[in-house]
Amino acid sequence: MSYLTDIKSVEKLNRLLEVCRSNLYTFDENLIRRAFEFSWNAHVKGKPRASGEPYFSHPYEVALVVAKEIPLDDISVAAALLHDVVEDTAYDIKAIRAEFGNEIAEIVDGVTKISGAVESHDITRAENYRKMLLSMAKDVRVILVKFADRLHNMRTLAFLPPDKQQRIAKETLEIYAPLAHRFGLAKVKWEFEDLAFKHLNSQDYEYISRKLNAKRREREAYIRKFIQPIKKRLESEESKFEITGRPKHIYSIYNKMVKRGKPIEEIYDLFAVRVILDTGDKNECFSVYGIVSEIYTPVPERFKDYISVPKQNGYQSIHTTVVGPEGKMVEVQIRTKKMDEVAERGVAAHWKYKEDVKAYDRNLDEWISWVREILEQPAASSSDEAATSFLEGFKLDLYQDEIYVFTPKGELQILPKGSTPVDFAFEIHSEVGTHCVGAKVNGRIVPLNTKLNSGDQIEIITSSNQNVNPDWEKFIVSRKAKAHIRRWLNEETRKKAAEGEEIWTKRLKKHKLTLPEDDFAKLIHDLKYDNAQRFYAAISEEEIEPERIIARLTQQKSAKETTESAKPVHTFVEIARKASEGIVVDGSRTDWKISYAKCCNPIPGDEIVGFVTTGEGIKVHRRNCANLSRMASAAKERIVDANWPGESGGLYVAGVSVSGMDRPGILTELTHAVSSYQNTNIRSVSAEVRNAIFESQIIIYVKDKEHLNRLIDKLKKIDGVTRVDRMSAGSSGQV
Repeated sequence: MSYLTDIKSVEKLNRLLEVCRSNLYTFDENLIRRAFEFSWNAHVKGKPRASGEPYFSHPYEVALVVAKEIPLDDISVAAALLHDVVEDTAYDIKAIRAEFGNEIAEIVDGVTKISGAVESHDITRAENYRKMLLSMAKDVRVILVKFADRLHNMRTLAFLPPDKQQRIAKETLEIYAPLAHRFGLAKVKWEFEDLAFKHLNSQDYEYISRKLNAKRREREAYIRKFIQPIKKRLESEESKFEITGRPKHIYSIYNKMVKRGKPIEEIYDLFAVRVILDTGDKNECFSVYGIVSEIYTPVPERFKDYISVPKQNGYQSIHTTVVGPEGKMVEVQIRTKKMDEVAERGVAAHWKYKEDVKAYDRNLDEWISWVREILEQPAASSSDEAATSFLEGFKLDLYQDEIYVFTPKGELQILPKGSTPVDFAFEIHSEVGTHCVGAKVNGRIVPLNTKLNSGDQIEIITSSNQNVNPDWEKFIVSRKAKAHIRRWLNEETRKKAAEGEEIWTKRLKKHKLTLPEDDFAKLIHDLKYDNAQRFYAAISEEEIEPERIIARLTQQKSAKETTESAKPVHTFVEIARKASEGIVVDGSRTDWKISYAKCCNPIPGDEIVGFVTTGEGIKVHRRNCANLSRMASAAKERIVDANWPGESGGLYVAGVSVSGMDRPGILTELTHAVSSYQNTNIRSVSAEVRNAIFESQIIIYVKDKEHLNRLIDKLKKIDGVTRVDRMSAGSSGQV
């Protein structure tokens, strides 16, 4: 029978429309009528509820809750009417989308998925399930319609078998009640808790209920008696204030009894007195605290000043407990009107210290405040475009950085958004991840880089022959998977590095090379490897050829030794020429510019001549210089006699290079041999040892070649000396 000809259905529709008109921010009467008719026709042939009522009564009552107790908009009410159509009738989500559009279809689909995800698994970690609900809902209205759905189910729970009562009550208490409180829906939360408590612990529920009813008037009279002197004093101070007593609900009282280990007769703070001041001066709160403390004796250890030191989330209030009439303790909260608005709208995150949740979540607090503002705003007309866009534009983004998925056994796992089956595998166990070869998501085989969604059920396929694939690093996102894969790859690199190091060490020994630590660090840096391990691994993986590197090192060593051996010669040449500054030309010193020919590099002690150049003064050559002979044949007139001027009574600078086997005291013997011969003056000495070979350079003052040659003969006779050379600017040669 069509609802249009059924009196009861018409009455129901009219009642729903009236509630919508009174409470909704936006209201399209035609939309509600269409949704009502569609739901009625879809459910009319279905099985009745456990209560015996037609099944349509459930979506209808849920729609009333959304319209009256959680008033949002006409979209929410329509979705509430349709929320069970996909799950319980022949219609699918495509039919809903075709008839009512994508927005309503998404809400209906979200409610359906949430119902399946929660109710098909046992509760083990309720907080994770609460987060899962939020992660699955793209639109805030999905959660709110689900609240209304669960609220009506709880109100009719008595008609279900006891086992179902227990399961649903436990879900409600552990998942939905805390979540409703976090949404700022205090009344919904209290009803969830009390109804769940009623079915989970009916004996205690009935006991507390009877006690409260018996003492209700007595308690209310006590609160009035407690408030009266405070009220009178504040009025005499001409303060603008509001003072109220806040009742507790049954489940809250039960928790106090359990926590304190006391019977209900000894739980005195069944009411909390709140003083709200209409002022912008926070100091007035302390004045009121002083007044309360004058009237009643405070309990010092139960004083909290959240005004001077606000909670991290911005909550401000003074909390104190005082001993009231008859010795009963009463909690008093004192705050300004602005502080009360902030606290009541969720910014204070009241649920945190109630439920001992330590983690601070600014997004959650801000979101709760926003939701409560929506719920507390006055109803807007259907023409209020701002209110419409305000609600429709808001998308739930809490916990969108996490997804909540299930193992084949129904165990819940939390993963970062964007996780893949590989992330899931490592979350289960490192061995499962290491040997993962494939995965099934919701019963279907998928690629390992498939991104998972909240509510998915994943089965991992493993093989003992499989190991970590380095390509997995390109798509995994979880810290645990990254850590395990990195550890595995590092271990593989370590093994290869050990092999490569052994190869490298053998090659160095073969070529009798040693590589100091600093030189090795420079080598791997030049080859663009991050560290020695990567260098050794590259050798093992045949990315580089050790022989080519060693050939390069050998060349560098040879060049370095040549350079090093040239250093003392270069130094000697500079000293010698400086000491003999002022060449004698034609028997006298000259002011001409003097330079030394690079072709023969003359030094003091060499027989020399001068060649007059154009623009460069006199160029000094060795007398036996081949270049000089060619130039003299072409311009004999430009040849001039030249001599070293000598120094310190005819002495000139000479250099001797000594090498041999290193032993203790050899340098002392060398210097003694020099200085003891005709009191030869030593200008400087340098020495170094390489591979047990001693090398020294001695710069001295000598009279002539005969003097130098005698010194060289003496040095050759010292034990261990194998070679003595006169130092020259060119290649050294024995004199």
